Amino acid sequence: MQFASDNAGPAHPAVLEAIARANDGHQRAYGSESALDRVRDRIREIFEAPQAEVHLVGTGTAANSLILGCMAQPWDAIFCSEHAHIEHDEGNAPEFYTGGAKLSIVPAPDGRMSVADLERVIGPEGARSFHNAQAGPISVTQVTETGAVYGLDQLRAIGDLARARGQRVHMDGARFANAVAALGCSPAEMTWKAGVDALSFGGTKNGLLGVEAAVFFEPDLARDFALRRKRGGHLFSKHRFLSAQMEAYLADDLWLDLARRANAAGRMLVEGLRAHEDAEILYPAEANLVFVTLPRATLRRLIEAGADFYVMDGDPMAGDPEARLTARMVCDWSVGEEGVARFLSLLG
Repeated sequence: MQFASDNAGPAHPAVLEAIARANDGHQRAYGSESALDRVRDRIREIFEAPQAEVHLVGTGTAANSLILGCMAQPWDAIFCSEHAHIEHDEGNAPEFYTGGAKLSIVPAPDGRMSVADLERVIGPEGARSFHNAQAGPISVTQVTETGAVYGLDQLRAIGDLARARGQRVHMDGARFANAVAALGCSPAEMTWKAGVDALSFGGTKNGLLGVEAAVFFEPDLARDFALRRKRGGHLFSKHRFLSAQMEAYLADDLWLDLARRANAAGRMLVEGLRAHEDAEILYPAEANLVFVTLPRATLRRLIEAGADFYVMDGDPMAGDPEARLTARMVCDWSVGEEGVARFLSLLG
């Protein structure tokens, strides 16, 4: 009954086997291994983007921040949701790697930014003088940090706005696979065909030990990436172990299979919570994570029975038993129907 985070789940056995194979003998270092060429070719195939530039890093923070470093000038504003990971959970790394670009926060009540709110925060064209932060890239998160998924029309509308304003679009795709599985669309439709210029293509939350791909659909944007990655300390010497993970992830669409498993468990969890009289789901739960309020006594009982999840706004073990607290519950690929069913049986 592990629902704390899809970061907390295990790596898939196929990934571990690939790492063991990569550990046999000597291979060239720093991204010179032949497996990286195969990974690039496969990502270009999956995204229908033969010119895409592809680089691997070990963390999502590195992928987001280094990409934004390539897209934003130090005097720019980067526009993102109030819930965005780059705003709340990356320790000012985007500001650091961009040399000082500021994050400009856009209201997003359900986790998704609207074009109207983006336009309002960016302001009228020509309104930003040299006294102001300039209008830099727009960063969208897919799946959002609240569990909502941008529809293709919503993404295209943001892409159209960016193009009209001469801005770029970055997508934080830490749960990109879950979004593709939820929408049933192609990776291309959800990225460059919708106006996305660069993507952090996540793997760590979906069965890898620790690999993310920085994918640039506009190759010119990537011209400094290798330098920034090295200078920032994110170039692995034994890079073959990153390539091995990503190659296994992409083989036979394992990345989509794992996301579908996580989403299926998420749907089962949401349906069970919706059927419970004391549960209130706060945001659209459209992939593999859900925010729900429950009485403290219920949360305490679940924790004492062995369930693991994050309580966002108070101590579930002490205080008024009737007080309602918010819990975040996330399904990874390994949770399965059995784990969800056991949790729901305890919920009652």
